Amino acid sequence: MHVSNHNQIFNFAGVEDLYRFLTYSEKRVPLVSAHRGGPDVDYPENALETFQRVAYKTPAIIECDIALTKDSVLVLIHDETLDRTTTGKGRVNRHTLDELNELYLKDETGNTTNYRIPTLDETLAWGVGKVIFTLDVKKNVPYRMVIDAIRRTKSEAYVVIITYSADQAAVVHNLAPDLMISASIKNSEDLVRLNDRDVPDTRLVAFVGTSQADKKLTDLLHQHGILCILGTIGNLDDQAAQRGDQLYAEFIENGADILSTDRPLQAAKSLSYYIQKRELSSPYIN
Repeated sequence: MHVSNHNQIFNFAGVEDLYRFLTYSEKRVPLVSAHRGGPDVDYPENALETFQRVAYKTPAIIECDIALTKDSVLVLIHDETLDRTTTGKGRVNRHTLDELNELYLKDETGNTTNYRIPTLDETLAWGVGKVIFTLDVKKNVPYRMVIDAIRRTKSEAYVVIITYSADQAAVVHNLAPDLMISASIKNSEDLVRLNDRDVPDTRLVAFVGTSQADKKLTDLLHQHGILCILGTIGNLDDQAAQRGDQLYAEFIENGADILSTDRPLQAAKSLSYYIQKRELSSPYIN
């Protein structure tokens, strides 16, 4: 392991502090969410070393992907196969953890690094106090197993579980009513559907899509105390790269609270100017 236990970045005494931190107010501190952990040259996606690199430079949400090994261990990997991101080949679920531990991770240019596929347990244990995780649970991975890992590592205050439908959100909420959930909310009906299934606003952050959010929608969500995650991955990141990183602050001014981005360090720099200018701070960020 090339990761150290550097100082706390977030200090939540318990999961109630996470609810407070992830509740909208005009003084909320906007954040970046590093898509797949913020990979870069020599830093592979879904690697602890990559997460640490981002966390050292900015308070961050780390979005990562969870898959299941042949022997039912939860590991971090995005694809169903090993070929793109590791030195291995074939399907992740046809390999045991021991077999995966033999492999090295590749960066986005295809270079082999010294880094290994992390397990979910070691990732959560490392992240307590350092980052907030949004966990993208790949299909065929039972939510129950992910929740068990969160319980084992006592990481409840540092985790948000990503869901893609009101039904999935209801399943997670019924299994673990204390956990925060990221739900896709593209219109007011999506919010109604979640409320109909008894998923409370206090457990929600809203993923509002990958194009500039509708002001009516972000205003509605903010009235409910719900923070809005805008996916800048793809089109909006490309625009910022071409037209200037101040665009990231404009997305925040236009109603986003969290930017899910493939350019976390550039976005964070833009947001830090925004935060200073408005003298925003949080008791939960050191």
